Amino acid sequence: MARCGCGSRRKCEEWIIAGLVEVNGQIVTQLGSQIDPGRDQVRLRGRRVEDRQPQVTVMLNKPAGYVTTSRDQFGRPDVCRLVRIPGVRLYPVGRLDYQTTGLLLLTNDGDLAHRLMHPGHRVPKVYQALLKGKVTETELNRLRRGVALDDGYRTSEAKARLLGAEGANSRVEITIFEGKNHQVRRMARAIGHPVLRLRRVAEGPLKLGRLEEGKYRILTPEEVKMLKSLN
Repeated sequence: MARCGCGSRRKCEEWIIAGLVEVNGQIVTQLGSQIDPGRDQVRLRGRRVEDRQPQVTVMLNKPAGYVTTSRDQFGRPDVCRLVRIPGVRLYPVGRLDYQTTGLLLLTNDGDLAHRLMHPGHRVPKVYQALLKGKVTETELNRLRRGVALDDGYRTSEAKARLLGAEGANSRVEITIFEGKNHQVRRMARAIGHPVLRLRRVAEGPLKLGRLEEGKYRILTPEEVKMLKSLN
């Protein structure tokens, strides 16, 4: 299902557990069930799942004011509106919150999405943030060692460096290797310097570069191969 572009592997597993998937007319809720694509008929919510889409992965420079979920209770626009490729339905790989900008991958390759989001692969994500106030080297060291978040979770080791000042505030680059909800914002609050502006500039080997805000580009086969080779 993920390979056919229905959604990420994790989302497909949720649909299976919820009883929304049928194989040859029978509801299947067991994860890992095997089928023969040439013989078996799979349906999701009554609609047949067919592998007709080419596998596509794009890099989007996400603007502020867009959500990365397909459904939003407040009716805010989602990032999929910004990527229009005829005959291809894409899904965000992970999330960037409403006000965060920068590099966001979208794909219909479920295996790739799973690899990038799996915490065991520790894919580096680089953010540039404007933090309130003057950040000290001691506080950067706290980020590097890991900090306790508001729910008690302690982050793993990160990279952090001061880029410079902007008025009374500090520009900082933070690299994380995990993906907790709103993690960079929560890390910044933990050291007493809330985020004023946040932008993701790199993920794995990919860099945002000069891609304009709100624009996207299709990744090359070589770039996709590099992402799939990440350990």
